Amino acid sequence: MPNDPDISPVLQTSIVSIVREGRSILDSVSLSISPTDRWVILGPNGCGKTTLLRVLSLYLHPSSGDIFVQGRALGTFDIRPVRPRIAYMSASLASEIRPALTATQVVMSAKFGALETWWHSYSDEDTQRALECLDRLGVAWCADRELGALSSGEQQRVLLARALMTDPIALLLDEPTARLDLGGRENLIRLLQNFASDNPQLPSVVVTHHVDEIPLSSTHCALMRDGKIIASGQLLDTLTSESLSECFGTSLILEQRTNGRLTAYAP
Repeated sequence: MPNDPDISPVLQTSIVSIVREGRSILDSVSLSISPTDRWVILGPNGCGKTTLLRVLSLYLHPSSGDIFVQGRALGTFDIRPVRPRIAYMSASLASEIRPALTATQVVMSAKFGALETWWHSYSDEDTQRALECLDRLGVAWCADRELGALSSGEQQRVLLARALMTDPIALLLDEPTARLDLGGRENLIRLLQNFASDNPQLPSVVVTHHVDEIPLSSTHCALMRDGKIIASGQLLDTLTSESLSECFGTSLILEQRTNGRLTAYAP
């Protein structure tokens, strides 16, 4: 829910459901993301987290319910110029992009929401913008390096730079640490925390099934189970041992570390 009732949500779903072959993948899901919100969507595998993110990114239309982008209902505006400004990043995205593309080309491809640069024409200004985005993520040095020659952590930084290319209105991250080892995971979580500080008006949604991967910058939490949101709101009010146990269907204890990060384990 929004931090301030006077601030209009950037993205909003209202009683959204998705039914495929008679099975409910999302069931009456409502979520409201305001400009300064940092949401984390937590839940077991197969609970509908990724599906919800694809709905928010406008790549998947619901069977019923409404989606609003900056107050405008889906169906009342042309989504083609809007969709690229909802930056979507997943752990699998790197594997979908041709490894021979340079980091600069990877970032530029976001302008048209494409995976290849040869599909469209780009200007010198686009190239400069891509270089600036790479610099903001500390990977300007790899501008001319092929994506496939970079480490997983470096690739994630390039993909975050790609998310900035379109001056996005929201950042959606689907299990961004899934391909990383422990060191890479911690570096990315730290990067996301710094990214939030550097972009205070850019709301984000991070999908994960690991409490340990919640960045300190997170403000809100939605817990999902069987296609439904079973709890949502301010992070520390919503995420408790009880709600986490209900979400994952097993007894869990939630604790806060000395550095503020959260962890969970079975008693």
